[in-house]
Amino acid sequence: MTDHSSSADGAGEGWPSQQPAPPQLSAEAARSQVAAAWVRVAPQSNVPPGQVAVPSLPPRADRPAAESKKDKREQAKAERKAEYERKRAARKAEYESKQAARASRKGGGKVSASATSAATTASAEAAAPTAGAGPSAAQDAPAPAPARSGARGPDARFDVPRPGGRLPSNGRSTHVALRATLLITTCVFALGSCGVTGLVIGRSSVSVKPAALDGKDLDRYRLTDFPVQSAAVFAEEYASLCMTYAPENTDKRRESLSRYISAGVDRDCGWNGKGKQQVKQANWDGTVEELPEYGKNGRYLNIQVTYTGGRTTTLSVPVYVKDLAGASGLRVVGNVGEMPLPIRDTAPALEKSEEIVDQELSAQLREQVLAGYFKAWAASDTTALTRFTTPDATPAAVSGLAGALTAPVVQEVQALAPEGTEVGKKPTYTQGQAVPARVTVVWGGGGADDAKAEVALKRSYRVTVVNTAQGWFIKDIHGGVMDPTGGRADTPSTASPTAAPASGASAPPAPAAPSAPSGGASPGLPASPKPAASAPAP
Repeated sequence: MTDHSSSADGAGEGWPSQQPAPPQLSAEAARSQVAAAWVRVAPQSNVPPGQVAVPSLPPRADRPAAESKKDKREQAKAERKAEYERKRAARKAEYESKQAARASRKGGGKVSASATSAATTASAEAAAPTAGAGPSAAQDAPAPAPARSGARGPDARFDVPRPGGRLPSNGRSTHVALRATLLITTCVFALGSCGVTGLVIGRSSVSVKPAALDGKDLDRYRLTDFPVQSAAVFAEEYASLCMTYAPENTDKRRESLSRYISAGVDRDCGWNGKGKQQVKQANWDGTVEELPEYGKNGRYLNIQVTYTGGRTTTLSVPVYVKDLAGASGLRVVGNVGEMPLPIRDTAPALEKSEEIVDQELSAQLREQVLAGYFKAWAASDTTALTRFTTPDATPAAVSGLAGALTAPVVQEVQALAPEGTEVGKKPTYTQGQAVPARVTVVWGGGGADDAKAEVALKRSYRVTVVNTAQGWFIKDIHGGVMDPTGGRADTPSTASPTAAPASGASAPPAPAAPSAPSGGASPGLPASPKPAASAPAP
């Protein structure tokens, strides 16, 4: 009789579910029971004397039979495939469970039977052991973890809410996040709408000055749309016709003036038909006054008129311009009026207390450099000019007067010592140092209409000389020298040019009475004043 209860493979099978199953036997105990059962049921065979019948036992479980490399590869491949299928089934089950949960929420708590059965089948397939896995893999597989309330996947459990009820616990967080997102979006949209509305129809709390120029700026910089230059030329022509008159040209003059004026303006320009007068020149003096009656289209322009007799006056002419952009439609819209000349004021004296004149260098430049330079400069002799100028000399220094003036005589030279030179000490100059000098030249035999007239013209220049290894050379020249005394010449309060200068300053030359010419000076020229030496400090 076969003892089924002793078999290792069938241990525990068929045991009633109400009674507890017997404990599992170890591998050695199972092998012993199999060997005992085999001895009982095996047929007795004739055994030769001296030999004992030994049953063939199954191999030990802890000592698997040796397998080839090919079998191992096949087994590993089967295990990987089984693991892939298991994961795939688990993902499919999780997906189907989510679909079922979604359908239940949409359907008000009713879950379709097909979705439920599909989820159950996928869960069973994922939980079942894969085909081809041995009993050892089944025994070594870890027990499934108990289901939790927050778990996800095919084994996750969820509650279907009743219609109108709350969402289950696993969807509550999604519901709260959705509400928060909607609330934040609404607030942002409301704030953006308020900001855009404020920018469109609101006003800034800080007053910002407009970029456009106001009336004061226009007056300060004389910026206007009025064509001032064209109106000034028109006013100059009218002033010349108005202030020039003679009885024999009355009709012609009246006809010429009519082309400039409006209907109500005096066609004789205020003249009574007697006397003669001739205008030498008429020029706009640069002053403009607004004509209020015509706004931006009208201006008062002041024209300085000089007569052939030498008298000069100012004439105020009202001018209207119809087209400002094209400077057309000009008309004198009122009678003119004579005004005084611009006021002349007193010029301030120059401060030259710290200025020191190098007398030794001044005499050297006058005798060795400037005398020959001005002769070549007057004739524009480029060959001779190269002996007195530097290679980088300015165009004014190397061009010359082209014979406009002749016979130059260098009357006075004042070479200024470098800054920081002490009074009474000899200045020192480095190579390449530039020194400014004031030069007075008397020109003779030029500048007059009568070539036979003995004319002498005194002119002043500002010359820049440079110290080089070969000596002093001229780099630049400019016309005009400032008067240090200032004041005005048409009043008795004018400062005397012979006043004693401050300590350390060079005295300006004093005018001398006419005397006989000396040296190369032209007859009738005043004697050349001696340059004042720098007064030593006490």
